Amino acid sequence: MLREQLDADLKLALRERHAVRLSVIRQVKAAVLAQETRHARTTLDDQGIQAVIVKEIKERRDALAEFERAHRNDLADKARAEIAELSRYLPEAMSPAELQRLVDQAIEDSGAAGARDLGAVMAKVLPQTRGRVDGRTVSDMVRERLSQLATE
Repeated sequence: MLREQLDADLKLALRERHAVRLSVIRQVKAAVLAQETRHARTTLDDQGIQAVIVKEIKERRDALAEFERAHRNDLADKARAEIAELSRYLPEAMSPAELQRLVDQAIEDSGAAGARDLGAVMAKVLPQTRGRVDGRTVSDMVRERLSQLATE
């Protein structure tokens, strides 16, 4: 489904001469192909393609921070535009309140009591947030909640 969407959007971007969209889709398709060939010629499903897109977004966010630090506004604007294009292929972002409920539920389910239980809580939360929230955001929220539990 997502693969067909990328193909259709590629054709549309070619017709409309939308340079940023065209470039981003080509990069995603190349990254998907590289991932597939890296793992014994498997064909990625929608979740696998979304994982590749999440990785591409993360790379651009890291580059964006560097561009902003170097005062390269032209490259920062390009990175922002690419992030916006890539985000179109991911599910709707999870709200902070929704993430908070998920983290609280995972803490309760795992019986976590402090920072040493971070891994157990993350193992429960990450599969449910994949593609909808950045892993760093999830980790920060889990750490914060576990530290609050430790002080209570």
